[in-house]
Amino acid sequence: MEIAEEIQQALDRLDLPTLVTKSDIKKRYRQLARVHHPDLNQSDGNMEKINQAYALLMEYIESFRYTFDTDEIARQFPGAEHAKKFKP
Repeated sequence: MEIAEEIQQALDRLDLPTLVTKSDIKKRYRQLARVHHPDLNQSDGNMEKINQAYALLMEYIESFRYTFDTDEIARQFPGAEHAKKFKP
């Protein structure tokens, strides 16, 4: 899976738009964590998915501080697209 697809899935999982701030990501994560935390509810695996999405988005935004636009992602990860050219 491409990094752009992973980031889009993470945004969808946290129900966030592509133009979002670090503060918005943290706020939404905390809201979802209160609802899906295993200590408060029967664990259905949602908290793990939420944690993974949060970690991916925070890593991206802390490293690059750009939007989650597909073109921007391609600029930040140029090797991902380059490698696909050589796959059969």
